Amino acid sequence: MDIAIGEVSERTGIAPSALRFYESEGLVSSVRSDGGHRRYHRDVLRRLSFIRVAQNVGLSLDDIRAALSTLPDERTPTKEDWTRLSRSWGPIIDERIALLVNLREKLTSCIGCGCLSLKACGLYNPLDMASELGPGPRWLLGDVPPDD
Repeated sequence: MDIAIGEVSERTGIAPSALRFYESEGLVSSVRSDGGHRRYHRDVLRRLSFIRVAQNVGLSLDDIRAALSTLPDERTPTKEDWTRLSRSWGPIIDERIALLVNLREKLTSCIGCGCLSLKACGLYNPLDMASELGPGPRWLLGDVPPDD
């Protein structure tokens, strides 16, 4: 039995616009009714749950797409698939946890990007040395300021 986009949205809590976006990104698929309406196979409910969980742990759509592409015939993940895929995400999640812990510890000070306080950043990041290490808040990303 195929399900209309409104029912899929209601059952998953995902807006119809997001469902159409996921479809345009190749994460889910639908068929068209004779009237041209999107209809989704019931398996899409589990696939969408998988996508939401993956997003909730911080994975990008590219990460999710790559994971789903490892499934034969674009089928919905089974328990065994979930175990295998979630294990591969461990290092990504660990990295994000470390970044958040670091952010929590330094939240009240300058983030080392030069934008919050010229006085503080001038001391914490003299001559914008952090920019040589790459874009973004380098000290929060784990780079260590040189000793003065």
